[in-house]
Amino acid sequence: MGSLKFSWTQWIPFRPWRLAGLVDAADEVPGRLPSKAVVVVGSEDYPKWLAFDCPCGQNHRILIPLDKAKKPHWRVEGHKRLSIFPSVDAMRAGVRCHYVIRNGRTKWV
Repeated sequence: MGSLKFSWTQWIPFRPWRLAGLVDAADEVPGRLPSKAVVVVGSEDYPKWLAFDCPCGQNHRILIPLDKAKKPHWRVEGHKRLSIFPSVDAMRAGVRCHYVIRNGRTKWV
């Protein structure tokens, strides 16, 4: 699979969380992603990881496992209005970011 490119519409602000693309390997995830865009690493039949930028605005990348063989793992539903189960709880430099993404919206815990 080639490099992931985003159309100009992906960069429109205030969009809901959505699936922006699929790549074969984690090192193919672009360094810059549109706001509230997620990229699946793996294939449609065997998704391995979900990569996105944390909604806190501190520019840190979140990479969560989707592989059911891994513990813990997350589940994703929807494409245009994404939901991620369970919540995302990330620690970075002593700062905790804990939120849920449901129906394309971020809800802070």
